Parts: sequence; C-alpha cells; structure tokens
Amino acid sequence: MLAQTIRTTSRISVRAFSVSRAALLDGSIVQDKGSFSEKERAQETAYIKAHEAEQLKKLRKKLEEQKQTINDLEKEIDNIANGKK
Repeated sequence: MLAQTIRTTSRISVRAFSVSRAALLDGSIVQDKGSFSEKERAQETAYIKAHEAEQLKKLRKKLEEQKQTINDLEKEIDNIANGKK
C-alpha cells in the first residue's frame, strides 16, 4: 500500500512540473503582443496628456478667480484706509 502511494505521488509530481514545449517557443503571438502594448501605451499616454491638460485648465481658472478675489480685497482695504483718513 505504501509503495503504491509513493509511486502515485511521484507520478503526480513529475506531471505537475513538466513544461510544455509550446510555452518555450517565441511565436507570432509574442511578437504581436509587443505592437499591441505599444498601441496601448500610446493610447494611455494620450489619455494622460488630455487629463493633465484638463486639470491644468481648471487650475488656471481657479488661479484667475483667486487673483480677482485678491484684487477685490485690496480695493476694499484701500477704500477703508482712504475713508478713515
């Protein structure tokens, strides 16, 4: 019984670690994957640039709003300072 278990276990172990020859070959799928990843990388780069441009546009708009707020507050300070004199 023990000998039969050892034989069965050793067969399973050998099968589990076998490597197929197809996995070791470089076929057209591997080469096509390179061009696909290049396209994917290019699309991702274009998306990131567009997203960053949109964020930059929003930040510039917010900066202009803040500058306007600062100018309004400076005018109010000048009016209060001139009014007291």
